[in-house]
Amino acid sequence: MKIISRLMMLFKAKANSALDRVEDPREIMDYAYAEQKQLLVKTKRGLVDVATSKAQLSRQAQSLRARVPKLEDQARRALDANREDLARIALERRQTIRSELEQLDVQVAEVAEDERRLSQTEQQLAVRIDEFRSRRDIVAARYTAAKAQVRVKEAFTGISGEFADLSLALGRAVEKTERMQDRANAIGELIESGSLALPIGGHDRVEAELSRVQVVSTVDAELKALKAGEHLDPGPPALDSGS
Repeated sequence: MKIISRLMMLFKAKANSALDRVEDPREIMDYAYAEQKQLLVKTKRGLVDVATSKAQLSRQAQSLRARVPKLEDQARRALDANREDLARIALERRQTIRSELEQLDVQVAEVAEDERRLSQTEQQLAVRIDEFRSRRDIVAARYTAAKAQVRVKEAFTGISGEFADLSLALGRAVEKTERMQDRANAIGELIESGSLALPIGGHDRVEAELSRVQVVSTVDAELKALKAGEHLDPGPPALDSGS
C-alpha cells in the first residue's frame, strides 16, 4: 500500500473517531425534528395559499354566472326593440362568459385536487412528525441512560482499581503481621526451651549459668551436711534495727 493511501486511511479513521466523540445523537434528532416541523409549516402555508386561490376562482366564477342571465335578458329586450345587432352582441358576450366559466371550472377542479393532496400530505406529515417525536424522546432517553451508565462504569472501574490496590496493601499488611507473630512465637519457644535465655539483673548468659552452678553446689553441700547430722550455717547476722 502506498504511503499516501495509508495516510488517507489514517486521516479518515482519526476523523471518524473524532466525529463520533463530538456527535450527539440527541442534537441530530432535535435538528431533524425541527426540519420536519418547518416542512409541516410550509405545507400548511401552501395549503392556505391553494385554498385562497380556490376561493378567488370560485368568486370569479360566481360573478360570471351572475352575468349570464343579465346578458340573456339584454338579448331578449334588444329583439323586442328590433335591435338584432344589440341582441347578437349580448349573446356573444354570454357565449364568451360561458367559455370562461368552463375554463374556471376546470381550474377550480384542479385547485381543489391540489388542495386535497396538500391536505392529505399535511395530515400524513403531521402523523409522521408525531411518531418521530415519540421515537426521538425514546432514543434520547436511552442515549442519556446509556451515557450515564458508561460514566458510572468508568468511575467504577477506577474505584475497582483503587480497591484492588487497597486489597493488595491489606494483604501485605496481614502477611507482615503474620510473619511478626510467627517470629514472636519462635522467640518465645526458644526462651522456654532455654536456648535463648533472657538476661537477668544486667548479667550475661555465662554469669547466669555460673550462678546457677554455684547454687546447685551449695545445695548439694548443705544436703550432705544435713545427712551427716551437722548444723547448717545460719547465714549473716541480722542488722540491729536500733543501731
